[in-house]
Amino acid sequence: MCGICGIFCQPNSAARVDQRVLEKMRDEMRHRGPDAAGTYIDENKKVGLGFRRLAIIDLSPQGNQPMENEDGTIHIVFNGEIYNHAVLRKELEKLGHKYRSRSDTETILHGYEEWGKDIVHKLLGMFAFAIYDLRRNELFVARDRIGVKPLYYTFVDGTFLFASEIKSLLRFPGVNREMDNEAFYHYLTYLITPAPKTLFKNIYKLEPGCWGVVDSSGNLKIEKYWSLLAQNGAQPTIDIDGNPTPRSSFIDEFESAPENEREKIAVETTRSLLNRSVGDRMMSDVPFGVFLSGGVDSSTNVALMAKLMNRPVDTFSVGFRDLEKYNELGYARLIADKFKTNHHEIIIDSKTVFPFLSELPYYQDEPIADPVCIPLYFVSKLARENGTIVVQIGEGSDELFAGYSWMLREIKFYNTLWKFYTAFPELLRQAAYVPAAQFLKSTRRYLVLDYLQKGTFGEELFWGGAINFTEQHKKDLLGPALKLNGLSSFEVAKTFYNEIEKSGRDLDFLQKMTYVELRNRLPELLLMRVDKMTMATMVEGREPFLDHRLVEFVFQLPQSLRVKNKTSKYVLKKAVEGLIPDEIIYRRKQGFAAPMAEWMRGELHEWLKSEIMNSKLVKDKFIDASHVQKMLSIHKSGKRDFGQLLWNLLNVSLWYKRWIE
Repeated sequence: MCGICGIFCQPNSAARVDQRVLEKMRDEMRHRGPDAAGTYIDENKKVGLGFRRLAIIDLSPQGNQPMENEDGTIHIVFNGEIYNHAVLRKELEKLGHKYRSRSDTETILHGYEEWGKDIVHKLLGMFAFAIYDLRRNELFVARDRIGVKPLYYTFVDGTFLFASEIKSLLRFPGVNREMDNEAFYHYLTYLITPAPKTLFKNIYKLEPGCWGVVDSSGNLKIEKYWSLLAQNGAQPTIDIDGNPTPRSSFIDEFESAPENEREKIAVETTRSLLNRSVGDRMMSDVPFGVFLSGGVDSSTNVALMAKLMNRPVDTFSVGFRDLEKYNELGYARLIADKFKTNHHEIIIDSKTVFPFLSELPYYQDEPIADPVCIPLYFVSKLARENGTIVVQIGEGSDELFAGYSWMLREIKFYNTLWKFYTAFPELLRQAAYVPAAQFLKSTRRYLVLDYLQKGTFGEELFWGGAINFTEQHKKDLLGPALKLNGLSSFEVAKTFYNEIEKSGRDLDFLQKMTYVELRNRLPELLLMRVDKMTMATMVEGREPFLDHRLVEFVFQLPQSLRVKNKTSKYVLKKAVEGLIPDEIIYRRKQGFAAPMAEWMRGELHEWLKSEIMNSKLVKDKFIDASHVQKMLSIHKSGKRDFGQLLWNLLNVSLWYKRWIE
């Protein structure tokens, strides 16, 4: 895991790479790579690559970057891990390629020499990389299929810049720090800025499953190389042994099986893929462990890892002082005891957390309004302090297998009230909407009003799993400085539904929900909170449930196999029966959360109030002060829980003060 950055000047421009600027960009990400640093600048000073290293594979200097091929015509900087690099290495060596290291970076380098851009189809893992091809005078950039690793970019007077973190780009002269108003509008709803925008105007993120080429004229062309919507066989994948294959044999076997055998095949395949995924992610030359919450996902990681190790698994858990309803430490200890792990815990409270809150905007780059960032930071810090550099995390399982209770509620609502209401003639719905909307708005029932608006005007029911400010609520919240007439955050979700329609796939409602989650909330919120908080503590996080082979297979499963007999995660739970205790598998899901609502009602309230109300966003009338004051007062009184909404506003206020002011 590393930090990468680069500069690509237009060939016909007067721009040149400044070594000092490149080093400033690189070293702004020192926390991503404390072990080594390097740069490459071509002889004409038109191309520069920067690298900070967190050494995981091949700890020798031969694994340092930027790395070049034998004749110096191809140079690479790479962030991530390629779990099948040893398989690809054997193939490349048979084709005549000579290696100088044991690193996975060199496999990408030789793979690009052999297969060009198609190397991405052969890679199993998480990655963001840039390759400068001197022969073509082109820069090739790519981000992994699911979006585990980030890559940001911008242009300054025709010069293309990229980096693992936005703060690196901000060290380049001429990169303006200005808020993108449209991105801010969507952030309030989705807790993050939907790709490809960021909250910084004219700074973008490369979307998951995409590559880009900056050609010899300095023009950037981006293409999607992988989609969850592709029909089986329409794009290459990887088999169970890490070999590239034209199509998924797992999906073939499931779809060709008789109806009465499909559940058994689904369960066995899920178990097999998880076994391999966890094993693949144990590839490391440094100590590794597991973040253990005591839920199905992290417990499964521990159990599968324990089967493959001859020493105790290192496990790490976080709890909250005096707020037992948030704690799952008892379940974590049960798993730690059963599998005899080397277990570590940290207990935090508002006093522990408060000093870190001012640092949060620095590590996040742009707001990620999920309170889980807080415990995630402290448990990552715990791992690093105990000598563990790599951790496996259960991220993505709930989105993939339908593990959230709100998913079950949404499915039930869709099949009952939603279908009933939307069956009424449009004119009748619109006539009923006006008086109902007035009442709901006057009583601040924004969520109910949101559902009513969607059903009345033909919008999709599901926009995402973490919707904060609704369209109606934003009308009351936003001030006159934000003039975005006609803008709706539904346009973001609509993009994903248009992709489904264009694909021709006949998806059930749960598959549509899964697709929307994997296109927005998962990569830009859940995975970025992992990336930013683990990297802030110089730790690498790995997500076995997001192995793209597993994602491709489970996405094909019908709703009836992921949710059955009112049991969420049905296939996964069947797959891990006998592996972890039933007490863990079938207990009520609690979820990894943080008690920010309680802290912001108590010890942190006055600070919260001061930060938001004194923010330039309020003073410059982007946000209506009187409306926020009412929210603060109501939340403090305990009459309503506005904790998540206030955390949303606090995050963007802290960000604005840190990066824009």
